[in-house]
Amino acid sequence: MENSENKDTEEYWLRGPVEGVPMLLQPATHALLQSNAELRKYLKDFPEELLWKELEGRASVGFHTQHITGVLDRMMTYAAGKALSEEQFEYLKNEGEPDYEVTANELYENFKKQVEQAIAYFKSISENTLKEERTVGRKKLPSTVLGLLFHAAEHSQRHIGQLLVTSTVLKARQEMIK
Repeated sequence: MENSENKDTEEYWLRGPVEGVPMLLQPATHALLQSNAELRKYLKDFPEELLWKELEGRASVGFHTQHITGVLDRMMTYAAGKALSEEQFEYLKNEGEPDYEVTANELYENFKKQVEQAIAYFKSISENTLKEERTVGRKKLPSTVLGLLFHAAEHSQRHIGQLLVTSTVLKARQEMIK
Protein backbone atom coordinates (compact mmCIF):
# COMPACT_ATOMS: atom_id res chain seq x y z
CA MET A 1 0.00 0.00 0.00
CA GLU A 2 1.22 3.47 -0.84
CA ASN A 3 1.85 5.90 2.00
CA SER A 4 -0.12 8.97 0.93
CA GLU A 5 1.48 11.22 3.58
CA ASN A 6 4.81 11.06 1.75
CA LYS A 7 3.36 10.92 -1.75
CA ASP A 8 4.80 14.15 -3.10
CA THR A 9 7.80 14.69 -0.85
CA GLU A 10 9.62 11.37 -0.89
CA GLU A 11 11.40 9.58 -3.67
CA TYR A 12 9.34 6.83 -5.24
CA TRP A 13 11.15 4.01 -3.47
CA LEU A 14 10.00 5.52 -0.14
CA ARG A 15 6.33 5.76 -1.15
CA GLY A 16 5.51 2.08 -0.81
CA PRO A 17 4.58 -0.52 -3.39
CA VAL A 18 2.92 0.41 -6.66
CA GLU A 19 -0.38 -1.44 -6.80
CA GLY A 20 -0.54 -4.34 -9.21
CA VAL A 21 3.22 -4.58 -9.81
CA PRO A 22 4.91 -7.82 -8.70
CA MET A 23 7.13 -7.31 -5.66
CA LEU A 24 10.30 -8.23 -7.54
CA LEU A 25 9.59 -5.44 -10.03
CA GLN A 26 8.91 -2.75 -7.42
CA PRO A 27 12.52 -1.43 -7.53
CA ALA A 28 12.43 -1.16 -11.33
CA THR A 29 9.03 0.52 -11.18
CA HIS A 30 10.23 3.01 -8.59
CA ALA A 31 13.35 3.79 -10.63
CA LEU A 32 11.31 4.44 -13.78
CA LEU A 33 8.84 6.65 -11.92
CA GLN A 34 11.75 8.55 -10.38
CA SER A 35 13.39 8.97 -13.79
CA ASN A 36 10.13 10.30 -15.18
CA ALA A 37 9.71 12.82 -12.34
CA GLU A 38 13.31 13.99 -12.58
CA LEU A 39 13.20 14.31 -16.36
CA ARG A 40 10.07 16.44 -16.11
CA LYS A 41 11.82 18.65 -13.54
CA TYR A 42 15.07 19.02 -15.51
CA LEU A 43 13.36 19.73 -18.83
CA LYS A 44 10.89 22.24 -17.41
CA ASP A 45 11.81 25.58 -18.95
CA PHE A 46 14.94 24.07 -20.49
CA PRO A 47 16.14 26.37 -23.29
CA GLU A 48 15.26 24.75 -26.62
CA GLU A 49 18.40 26.14 -28.24
CA LEU A 50 20.50 24.05 -25.82
CA LEU A 51 18.65 20.77 -26.37
CA TRP A 52 21.20 19.38 -28.85
CA LYS A 53 24.28 21.16 -27.52
CA GLU A 54 27.06 18.82 -26.48
CA LEU A 55 29.18 19.61 -23.46
CA GLU A 56 32.88 18.73 -23.47
CA GLY A 57 32.29 16.08 -26.11
CA ARG A 58 29.54 14.42 -24.08
CA ALA A 59 26.01 13.65 -25.18
CA SER A 60 23.36 16.35 -25.40
CA VAL A 61 20.24 16.60 -23.27
CA GLY A 62 18.26 15.70 -26.39
CA PHE A 63 20.30 12.54 -26.89
CA HIS A 64 19.89 11.38 -23.28
CA THR A 65 16.14 11.88 -23.49
CA GLN A 66 15.82 10.09 -26.82
CA HIS A 67 18.11 7.30 -25.66
CA ILE A 68 16.32 6.43 -22.43
CA THR A 69 13.04 6.32 -24.33
CA GLY A 70 14.52 4.02 -26.96
CA VAL A 71 16.28 1.74 -24.48
CA LEU A 72 13.11 1.32 -22.45
CA ASP A 73 11.17 0.43 -25.61
CA ARG A 74 13.83 -2.05 -26.75
CA MET A 75 14.16 -3.73 -23.35
CA MET A 76 10.39 -4.21 -23.15
CA THR A 77 10.45 -5.79 -26.62
CA TYR A 78 13.22 -8.19 -25.67
CA ALA A 79 11.53 -9.00 -22.35
CA ALA A 80 8.39 -9.95 -24.27
CA GLY A 81 10.54 -12.37 -26.29
CA LYS A 82 10.21 -10.40 -29.52
CA ALA A 83 12.69 -9.08 -32.06
CA LEU A 84 13.05 -5.38 -32.73
CA SER A 85 10.94 -3.93 -35.52
CA GLU A 86 12.28 -1.91 -38.42
CA GLU A 87 10.79 1.17 -36.74
CA GLN A 88 12.79 0.45 -33.58
CA PHE A 89 15.99 -0.01 -35.60
CA GLU A 90 15.32 3.31 -37.34
CA TYR A 91 14.77 5.01 -33.97
CA LEU A 92 18.04 3.53 -32.67
CA LYS A 93 19.92 4.70 -35.76
CA ASN A 94 18.64 8.26 -35.25
CA GLU A 95 19.21 8.52 -31.49
CA GLY A 96 21.34 11.57 -30.85
CA GLU A 97 20.87 13.06 -34.28
CA PRO A 98 19.71 16.60 -33.63
CA ASP A 99 16.05 17.06 -34.45
CA TYR A 100 15.38 20.78 -34.23
CA GLU A 101 11.70 20.22 -34.92
CA VAL A 102 11.12 18.36 -31.64
CA THR A 103 10.77 20.20 -28.33
CA ALA A 104 12.02 19.26 -24.90
CA ASN A 105 8.41 18.78 -23.84
CA GLU A 106 7.74 16.40 -26.72
CA LEU A 107 10.82 14.37 -25.80
CA TYR A 108 9.60 14.24 -22.20
CA GLU A 109 6.11 13.16 -23.26
CA ASN A 110 7.61 10.35 -25.36
CA PHE A 111 9.52 9.07 -22.33
CA LYS A 112 6.51 9.43 -20.05
CA LYS A 113 4.41 7.36 -22.46
CA GLN A 114 7.10 4.69 -22.58
CA VAL A 115 7.26 4.56 -18.76
CA GLU A 116 3.48 4.16 -18.59
CA GLN A 117 3.64 1.31 -21.11
CA ALA A 118 6.47 -0.35 -19.19
CA ILE A 119 4.59 -0.24 -15.90
CA ALA A 120 1.48 -1.62 -17.58
CA TYR A 121 3.67 -4.46 -18.88
CA PHE A 122 5.09 -5.02 -15.38
CA LYS A 123 1.55 -5.38 -14.08
CA SER A 124 0.72 -7.95 -16.75
CA ILE A 125 3.44 -10.49 -15.96
CA SER A 126 3.82 -12.97 -13.16
CA GLU A 127 6.91 -13.30 -10.99
CA ASN A 128 7.46 -16.76 -12.52
CA THR A 129 8.02 -15.09 -15.89
CA LEU A 130 10.90 -13.03 -14.51
CA LYS A 131 13.28 -16.02 -14.51
CA GLU A 132 12.63 -16.87 -18.13
CA GLU A 133 15.60 -16.61 -20.44
CA ARG A 134 15.64 -14.00 -23.16
CA THR A 135 18.17 -12.90 -25.75
CA VAL A 136 19.31 -9.43 -26.65
CA GLY A 137 20.10 -8.09 -30.08
CA ARG A 138 21.26 -9.72 -33.25
CA LYS A 139 24.00 -11.53 -31.36
CA LYS A 140 21.36 -13.13 -29.14
CA LEU A 141 23.23 -12.29 -25.94
CA PRO A 142 21.79 -14.08 -22.90
CA SER A 143 19.62 -12.40 -20.28
CA THR A 144 16.38 -12.96 -18.40
CA VAL A 145 13.12 -11.04 -18.26
CA LEU A 146 14.14 -9.68 -14.84
CA GLY A 147 17.58 -8.72 -16.14
CA LEU A 148 16.11 -6.79 -19.04
CA LEU A 149 13.56 -4.96 -16.91
CA PHE A 150 16.13 -4.10 -14.25
CA HIS A 151 18.55 -2.86 -16.90
CA ALA A 152 15.91 -0.62 -18.45
CA ALA A 153 15.26 1.04 -15.10
CA GLU A 154 18.90 1.28 -14.04
CA HIS A 155 19.93 2.60 -17.44
CA SER A 156 17.33 5.36 -17.31
CA GLN A 157 18.57 6.47 -13.89
CA ARG A 158 22.17 6.60 -15.12
CA HIS A 159 21.25 8.78 -18.09
CA ILE A 160 19.06 11.04 -15.95
CA GLY A 161 22.14 11.72 -13.81
CA GLN A 162 24.20 12.59 -16.87
CA LEU A 163 21.37 14.74 -18.21
CA LEU A 164 21.21 16.63 -14.91
CA VAL A 165 24.88 17.56 -15.07
CA THR A 166 24.76 18.52 -18.74
CA SER A 167 21.61 20.61 -18.41
CA THR A 168 22.83 22.35 -15.25
CA VAL A 169 26.17 23.35 -16.76
CA LEU A 170 24.65 24.45 -20.08
CA LYS A 171 22.07 26.64 -18.35
CA ALA A 172 24.73 28.12 -16.05
CA ARG A 173 26.97 28.95 -19.01
CA GLN A 174 24.04 30.55 -20.81
CA GLU A 175 23.31 32.71 -17.77
CA MET A 176 26.94 33.81 -17.56
CA ILE A 177 26.82 35.03 -21.16
CA LYS A 178 23.67 37.11 -20.61
